[in-house]
Amino acid sequence: MSIAERKNKEKEEMTKRILDGARSVFLKNGYERSSMRNIADEINYSPGTLYFYFKDKGEIFHKLYEEGFRLLLSKSRVLDNVEDPFERLKASGRNFIQFAIENRDYYNLMFLVEETAGYKEKGLNLAGEAIQHLKTTVDACQQQGRFKGMNADYLTFMILSALHGICALFCKDRTRNFKEHSTEELMTHGYQCFISILEKA
Repeated sequence: MSIAERKNKEKEEMTKRILDGARSVFLKNGYERSSMRNIADEINYSPGTLYFYFKDKGEIFHKLYEEGFRLLLSKSRVLDNVEDPFERLKASGRNFIQFAIENRDYYNLMFLVEETAGYKEKGLNLAGEAIQHLKTTVDACQQQGRFKGMNADYLTFMILSALHGICALFCKDRTRNFKEHSTEELMTHGYQCFISILEKA
């Protein structure tokens, strides 16, 4: 390995260490109460070291936000080859829920931790891309005769809201309030109830 390659590898490893530490700090403290010092303490480095890699905590948050949406989009696009758009829509919902289950930290940062520094405005392009990907599937369903007379934007918003509700309740441990059912049962069968509604639309 050359010197340049080794330096690049070290930079990648340090960047990952900072992001992993920051993810934990943001989730524990929230965005406003987190600082570069908090993040540095989390990974046992001086705050000055972090500034070699990121300008401020907003840039770190934005990087995590971006990573989360890129991961979600990559999982969503796996279903692009499903020919029937309604089957694709149903699978997309299951995919979204599975993403939240497998990537709880990312989901919280993407949807539940508030950030006000302005960096998220840049990341909104990726969020918009994810929404447009869902809307494209809704449009394809309508072209095949489903959801007649419904506005595609409103319907996409409703579908996303339902999915987010399921995932947010899971991520914040609110499913335990339904004492007669496990979290898995609630998420699986709750989503199936939602699908049953869509099938009649």
